[in-house]
Amino acid sequence: MTAWSYSSIKTFDQCPKKYYHLKVIKDVKDFGNEATIYGSQVHKAAEDYIANGIEIPAKFSFITAPLKALASIQGQKHCELRLAVSYDGQEYKPTEFMARDVWYRGIIDLLIINEDTAYIVDYKTGKNAKYSDTTQLDALAAAVFVNFPTVKTIKSALLYLVSGDFIKKEHKKELTKSYFATFNGVLERLNVAEQSGVWNAVSGPLCGFCPVKSCEHYRGR
Repeated sequence: MTAWSYSSIKTFDQCPKKYYHLKVIKDVKDFGNEATIYGSQVHKAAEDYIANGIEIPAKFSFITAPLKALASIQGQKHCELRLAVSYDGQEYKPTEFMARDVWYRGIIDLLIINEDTAYIVDYKTGKNAKYSDTTQLDALAAAVFVNFPTVKTIKSALLYLVSGDFIKKEHKKELTKSYFATFNGVLERLNVAEQSGVWNAVSGPLCGFCPVKSCEHYRGR
């Protein structure tokens, strides 16, 4: 099966046809929109501050307080850290991000490792946490346990920088397999689509933002 990430799985779950065009035949590119561009700018400001102490731009001053709190946590800090995992059906192993045997890929906005404890923070620029999905944290935590075997406990969170919402979760090393198993259902459906070549389109509220203009459900904004 093709290597997966949380975002690619969410795309497939939203609409297999969209996934097919973006990830399989790659005849369509998603250049994002104002919201995604804004989110990228905020992420870059956060990375510059945590990693290099670069002053946060005035227009993003609202993220200063939570980032100062994160910067004060003791431990080795990794920003925008790319982690990959291979899986042979029995065992999870660390691998390179673009390796041929890669099974899962994840990018952590901020990882802090302090001996056998780690902290994962994923920045969100949505207005509130109403539609938050913490399964993203499950996959990232599992990848950390595989790539950093000395880590036993992870305190992870989705940090909504605009609203200040902080959605927390705790992970234990011994549950690594169960965290990846969270995605078994959608991965099985993806495998069926890959084997059958059937990528059905799904109509939904996000069709107006979809870059696949050839789809019967496409509607321009």
